Amino acid sequence: MGNLGLPEILVILAILILIFGTSRIPELGRGLGEGIRNFKKSLKGTEDEKKL
Repeated sequence: MGNLGLPEILVILAILILIFGTSRIPELGRGLGEGIRNFKKSLKGTEDEKKL
């Protein structure tokens, strides 16, 4: 269950386009990227606090 090939990725992208439309996909990607970035910052913050 971890092997995603090209056909599977294309099906997932087609479903995303049908659900959200082409104009909302960049917004979703941007929001996901910001969420990941904030999560990484919070992990670094807890590691820095443990060292102090």
